[in-house]
Amino acid sequence: MAWTHDVVVVGAGSAGLTAAGGCARLGLRVALIERDRMGGECLNTGCVPSKALLAASHRAQAMRGNALGVTGPGPIVDFAAVRAHVHGAIAAIAPHDSEARFAAWGVEIVRGAANLTGRNSLVVGSRRLAAPRIVLATGSSPALPAIPGLADTPFLTNETVFALDTLPSRLIVLGGGAIGVEMAQAFRRLGSAVTMLDSGTVLGAADAEAARILRSVLAAEGVTILDHATVTAASREPGGIRLDRAEGPPIRGSHLLVATGRRARLEGLGLDRAGVAAGPDGIVVDRRCRTTNKAIFAIGDCRAGPRFTHAAGYEGTLVVAAIGFGLPVRARFDLLPSVIYTSPELAQLGATEQQARTRHRRVRVSCELLADNDRAVAEGDMTGFVKLVRADRRVVGVTILGTRAGDMLLPWSLVLRGKASLWTLADTTVAYPTRSELSKAAAFTGFEPWLFGRAARCGARLQARIRRGVSNQTPPGTVRL
Repeated sequence: MAWTHDVVVVGAGSAGLTAAGGCARLGLRVALIERDRMGGECLNTGCVPSKALLAASHRAQAMRGNALGVTGPGPIVDFAAVRAHVHGAIAAIAPHDSEARFAAWGVEIVRGAANLTGRNSLVVGSRRLAAPRIVLATGSSPALPAIPGLADTPFLTNETVFALDTLPSRLIVLGGGAIGVEMAQAFRRLGSAVTMLDSGTVLGAADAEAARILRSVLAAEGVTILDHATVTAASREPGGIRLDRAEGPPIRGSHLLVATGRRARLEGLGLDRAGVAAGPDGIVVDRRCRTTNKAIFAIGDCRAGPRFTHAAGYEGTLVVAAIGFGLPVRARFDLLPSVIYTSPELAQLGATEQQARTRHRRVRVSCELLADNDRAVAEGDMTGFVKLVRADRRVVGVTILGTRAGDMLLPWSLVLRGKASLWTLADTTVAYPTRSELSKAAAFTGFEPWLFGRAARCGARLQARIRRGVSNQTPPGTVRL
């Protein structure tokens, strides 16, 4: 078989762009296939627009009420301008993922849908491509629940919600995970009435204490939260949407946002012809990101596993190391950070307290409150904490709730990965006043029993007695340092 390239990458989202760009910059002949927009879901319908919308909603919230002695007239939300801001953010970031940038690195961009034809080959339209290594990075699509009538009812997903021309007057959010919670708060702060439903518990996968506080914040802002809601039917009615449920009266709204998870996008790929197995959650891969056909890698949302942009980019770098340098890489997701970008943010690394207690016999939890942090007090923004979870004398998890909580995870990533010790963080000098002092304080709590325990106190008193004795023996007129 004649190779047309060294590597063929299918999908130009975070995973595919990282893999294609890295391999091309190593001098390999790379083809990157994309049937839609460069940048994938994160740039166009996910991370970037959602954070831009949240930023606008946070600005609106800041203008409400009387805070820190400053009273404003209240926000006037121009939703068309908010939409322009969202799409302006996408446009500003788009050059990082553009065809021009990757073409400059030597990547050949091939437009169209890929269809695997063999273990090392595929076609795009009438063109045949073959390479000793193929990387599948086709991403994911919104997963739709099996609700009678939903297919015939107008609804939004993350792929369409950012194209809205007008602000929903009454938004129903179906799903209480990260996307649902973020959008519920964003639209509520912009002026929509919001009802959020979940078949389980809203924020059920998060640290229980952090979830309780964040739920109380959402409720105080006017978001109606309905747990354990069994939706039996969806329908269109005059003036909007109706959801019938088993537990009570129907829920009515002007718009419905479905945020019930993601599913791997595998349609039309022809996985069987390439010997690639897939399960209910996506393509089956080993820890080296290889499929059942070892010549083909699958990374990002299309494979079974966590669906985060940073996970996809991480796997892209692993594939570059595997293909470019022949390294036996191993994907590790147990220490994958996750952040819910509400206000306050909820950031998690490693095990939650509840997970740790089910996995370990001896668990010790320490918690530093933002209410005890001088910067938070000065800013009047004291909701949250840094929670450190230890088991078997090591840190197994960190939960941070508060403003910019995600930005505080980096040092903890180093600690949990063994790249830095807990004492290194506890012994680090941080600027005052900053929220980073909370992380230092949380790290220090593990050493307090040792530093201020009985043995340490005895040693300190002994040193004091020695100094007093020496001082008493010092001749008059002698200055002793």
